[in-house]
Amino acid sequence: MTKRFTVFSLCLFMLLSAVTVQAQTSAKANPAVNGAYTLERCVQRALEANPTILAAKSQIQGADYGTKSARGDFLPSVTAGYDYKTYNREQSGGIKDGLTAEHGKSSYTGSIVVTQPIFKGFSLLNNYQKQKLTKKRQEANLNNVELVVIQDVQTNFLALLKARMDVKSAEDSVERLRSQLKVNTAFYDVGLKPRVDVLQAEVELATAEQDLLKARNAVSTQTAKLNSLLNLPLTADINYVGDLQYDPFNLTLRQCLDRAYEFRPDLKIGEKAVEIAAKDAGIASSSFMPSVDGTVTYTKNSDEPGLQDEGYLTHESSETLTAGVSATWTVWQWGADYYDYKRTDEVVTQLEAELEDIRLNAGFEVKQALLSIREASDRIGVARKSVESAKESYRMALARYQAQVGTNNDVLDAQSRVTSSEAQLIEALADYNTAVANLYVAMGEKNPSLEVE
Repeated sequence: MTKRFTVFSLCLFMLLSAVTVQAQTSAKANPAVNGAYTLERCVQRALEANPTILAAKSQIQGADYGTKSARGDFLPSVTAGYDYKTYNREQSGGIKDGLTAEHGKSSYTGSIVVTQPIFKGFSLLNNYQKQKLTKKRQEANLNNVELVVIQDVQTNFLALLKARMDVKSAEDSVERLRSQLKVNTAFYDVGLKPRVDVLQAEVELATAEQDLLKARNAVSTQTAKLNSLLNLPLTADINYVGDLQYDPFNLTLRQCLDRAYEFRPDLKIGEKAVEIAAKDAGIASSSFMPSVDGTVTYTKNSDEPGLQDEGYLTHESSETLTAGVSATWTVWQWGADYYDYKRTDEVVTQLEAELEDIRLNAGFEVKQALLSIREASDRIGVARKSVESAKESYRMALARYQAQVGTNNDVLDAQSRVTSSEAQLIEALADYNTAVANLYVAMGEKNPSLEVE
């Protein structure tokens, strides 16, 4: 018996050790799931790991490569060529292409051409500047994407805090109704209250329990949503910590608008789009101007594939080196270049109008968020008074019922008013903090911890 017990203890110890090692290994493999997640840490994690932001960063890198490519267009290009020719019959006499009749059936030519653009109608310059503007636009786009992610994280984090407060309120409601059901049952058992009071209390308790289940499900849903936004496993048990607070917001509308017009990334994106369109118009206008290139060409001829010098030439050198300047100018295209330029010019006008529309919408979003803050702030003050009055009313109704001078309906109604007033306060607090988060995004500012000015 002692031997069996020893073996069982050893197996249990090994099993517990394996579970502990596995848990430690899992925690080390994904250290992001460890520790408490405040709102600020959630935002920082999202900015580091959210796939949308990673995609926007790749766009910046691609734009940087585009800038380097456009810069290379200013430098000379080197082209190497190799040519082979053969004839279907020997030449009857004389010299052709520098070859004797004896070696006249095949020829090989190697060449290297260095071309330096001298003037391209400012198309190279405009294209280079366009690529630089594209990179700046992608940087502004990254800032815009980060603001959207921050808004999503903060909104869902606040929704999680609201859901938790709803759970607490629902639990308190269930506890009050259970206590009332016990009182009703006790009074009914001794014949002091009718059966209908017990039934009413049971119905109200069942309804409150259903509301509690819905609130708990909302917590689970918001937790999963936050995990996905932070690129964490949906099954991970993350410790999100925080409370819905009320800190007065003191910025004026004028201050908010000034900051929005200065920092909003979508305005910067619109401005860069207009500048890029202007560069496209400059590139299109380059077709009206001549194109000038400088060239240096080195050529070597031979009747051997390896371009050797031995024994085939009569009087001409096998190597030539030439340098020159060439200019071309397309003077007529039946309006194709002209109308292409006009098209790009109209795009500039279009984007300028769209930029003005973005500016108007930015102002509206700022004012809308500021009005929402003020409305929620007023609701918080009213709701707090309502909660205090509802709780006092419930306390008095319960005392009257226990003293046999009040009715069960009075208690249930008072309890319902407590739950309703608490829900209104929780909703007002959540709406206030959400409006603050929306306002900072509307101003184009990152506020990870949501500190109110």
